[in-house]
Amino acid sequence: MSFKSIVRELKEMRDGIGSLSRRSAESKHWHSRVKSHVVPDVTLNPLEPVQQGQWAHLPPELLLDIIRRVEESETSWPARTVVVSCASVCKSWRAVTKEIVNTPEQCGRLTFPISLKQPGPRESPIQCFIRRNRETSTYLLYFGLVPSENGTDKLLLAAKKIRRATGIDFVISLVANDFSRSSNTYVGKLRSNFLGTKFTICDNQSPHQAGTQPNGRSSKRFHTKQASPRVSAGNYTVGTIAYELNVLRTRGPRRMNCTMNSIPVSAIQEGGTAPTPTSLPQIIDEQFPLSPSLKGKAPIIDVSSTSLLELPVQSQGLVEPLVLKNKAPRWHEQLQCWCLNFKGRVTVASVKNFQLVAAVDPSHNLSTAEQEKVILQFGKIGKDIFTMDYRYPLSAFQAFAICLSSFDTKPACE
Repeated sequence: MSFKSIVRELKEMRDGIGSLSRRSAESKHWHSRVKSHVVPDVTLNPLEPVQQGQWAHLPPELLLDIIRRVEESETSWPARTVVVSCASVCKSWRAVTKEIVNTPEQCGRLTFPISLKQPGPRESPIQCFIRRNRETSTYLLYFGLVPSENGTDKLLLAAKKIRRATGIDFVISLVANDFSRSSNTYVGKLRSNFLGTKFTICDNQSPHQAGTQPNGRSSKRFHTKQASPRVSAGNYTVGTIAYELNVLRTRGPRRMNCTMNSIPVSAIQEGGTAPTPTSLPQIIDEQFPLSPSLKGKAPIIDVSSTSLLELPVQSQGLVEPLVLKNKAPRWHEQLQCWCLNFKGRVTVASVKNFQLVAAVDPSHNLSTAEQEKVILQFGKIGKDIFTMDYRYPLSAFQAFAICLSSFDTKPACE
């Protein structure tokens, strides 16, 4: 029997072996959406007794070889659901699968939801597209070159535009039908000022403490339970986006600068690394009731203002953050417009189109090729369809948040 036949048989038996491995409520929530979302990096509750079935007793060498071959053969969605199915069989299969699956930086593939928080590949970008729904004010990020005809595109992230008295919030979620900040699917948000010229990217987990959460007040994401004082919930400010004002109404595209507080500028230099979280925040049940005065409050925590004793050196203001700027377009005399080489990924002229490159000074000794390398590009290909291509050191979440800022109306910048 071939390895694919074994995996196919396992998928058919998955419903029957549910009693052999009791999954958490969050795992069940994601399995119901495996066709449209990546599956979460779920950590089983160590206090919960786990019953292992017959598939958990395969020889480790055989199990490792099976999952490695499956992972190498299923390189893209929807076929990559087979890899996710292997991680869903039992605890031992999950551990081996997590060990074999590499980060997007290493393999250029998206597998588990944590991949959306990890930096993209260094060489070729990950190509995605965004579908805008004007009626519901939602924006859906899909994996792939262009929308498919059968509508089976892989949904990565979703955002909903919410108008406030002082500005606009884009709440970002893992699903397209739940944008509550009390939900387990909430991953962060983008907040603007009143004029829509400055934006703040907020992450629900610290980029320097992967898998943990900040010292602060608990949010209502923990419902009726309170987490340990060392892992309470909050929003981390991981980046800011500033659009330059165009008061004189001079001719030219929008100009923007993105300061990524969570990424040091050394990440784009030779031998540099960017923060790479390994797991998403998990709900931890404790015996303490949540204080009524703290319910529904989620503090905004700036990475640069967090206690110096709790963060590594790079977050203590001793390392310069990465700054991204617009790649300068050229004026086309015949077409009478500004032009950028999007290599066929953008087909419609729009003020929203942009390419971002690193903004560094000569003291960093960065090569010309690195300075000209496009880290994020965004552009229009249809009435409500936009492409988004990103690469290292940005993650899908950070790239999506930057692109969302372009959808807000900016009369003072155009």
